[in-house]
Amino acid sequence: MRSIRAAAVGAVTMSLALAASACGGGSSSGGSDDSPKTLTYWASNQGASVAIDKQVLQPELDKFEKQSGIKVKLEVVPWSDLLNRILTATTSGQGPDVLNIGNTWSASLQATGALLPWDTKNFGRIGGKDRFVDSALGSTGADGKDPAAVPLYSMAYALYYNKEIFAEAGIDKPPATWDELIADGRKIQAKGKSVLGAEGANVSENIHHVFVFAKQHGADFFTADGKPDFTNDKIVAAVQQYVDLMAKDKVIPTGDAEYAQNQSVSDFAKGKQAMLLWQSAAANLKSQGMSEDKYGIAPVPVQSGAPGTGTQINSMVAGINIAVFKNSHNIDGATDFVKFMTSDEEQTILNKAYSSIPPVRNAQGDAAFNTPSNSVLKDTLAKSAAALPQVASESQFETAVGTAVKELFAYAAGGRAVTADSVKAALEKAQQQMPAA
Repeated sequence: MRSIRAAAVGAVTMSLALAASACGGGSSSGGSDDSPKTLTYWASNQGASVAIDKQVLQPELDKFEKQSGIKVKLEVVPWSDLLNRILTATTSGQGPDVLNIGNTWSASLQATGALLPWDTKNFGRIGGKDRFVDSALGSTGADGKDPAAVPLYSMAYALYYNKEIFAEAGIDKPPATWDELIADGRKIQAKGKSVLGAEGANVSENIHHVFVFAKQHGADFFTADGKPDFTNDKIVAAVQQYVDLMAKDKVIPTGDAEYAQNQSVSDFAKGKQAMLLWQSAAANLKSQGMSEDKYGIAPVPVQSGAPGTGTQINSMVAGINIAVFKNSHNIDGATDFVKFMTSDEEQTILNKAYSSIPPVRNAQGDAAFNTPSNSVLKDTLAKSAAALPQVASESQFETAVGTAVKELFAYAAGGRAVTADSVKAALEKAQQQMPAA
């Protein structure tokens, strides 16, 4: 996502979207009288800028037009606007034919009824469901329902560390646990360097990290029947542990409480901070002038032991899905475009460009996805990543809890105490913002 998503504050409520689900999305190219040889496509901003995305995507869209005779009108939508644009499209009927969505939104957007379900027949039109890796399919919609979208780019969080700063501090390997990271931080600070970059004002980054901490505490934000459970003791402890990296452990600088737009990536690339928790950051770091030989990549720390299943989860299943508005005036062409974008060849080209991992099994065999750094990401996705809750209120959950964490970071930066009680109060406020079942 950036590839990282900025906070997508849902000004359009899901209840409104549900009420208007009969409208669905629609072709913004003007209606049924338009040429069936034209599709509109909203792509998410994956690269360092919208201009870079256009440079990556347009040659591929031209290739599709040459093969199919169908012209694709491209719009790259910033993450700060994408969710609201999509929700507005579901209520107005004025949307694209094909669009990218953050994979964590799949169940929420599925609940609007606006997206084409990917049943056995539709998956068959793009080569079959078994072409895709299981972890990516786990973030395509609610359990027991046909997926609302198809995996396009897969990503995972990793720990990026500056080799030179580590060497200067006498650290010979990256930390495997949070205790080790804090201990290494003391050595790094003794050399006058900042330790760990974060985006305290980035709502999406916040929810991704506290979701992982919750898993490491053996907790879930929702009960088995889909009800929010934000204030249970394990969730409170998980959120407090993350915020304490700034408030108590002092390894995240207080200035990072205001970061929301890749500033921590920039600081890391410039050698201002020794470590960074980010998802599939290679392309982003390269665009900031940092060569791959300057940093190492390791799994995100866990509480103890090695990353794995259960409480050793160390990443959410990050990524982008591609979806079709089901009232598109060219469903066949839209489906053909999804088939093209998820073909082995295009998966290799596009995921190389964005330093992401193909969710298509065959494309993962390319040498580019088997470098030491990409092997860490692939291994994480296969063994120690979990999908965010696939519930209809997922987008509201991201906004409410992510904002609560943002406020807690602001407290920490301002010198206010971050206690179990203050964390619980913030989470209770977030839970009250969730829609009624």
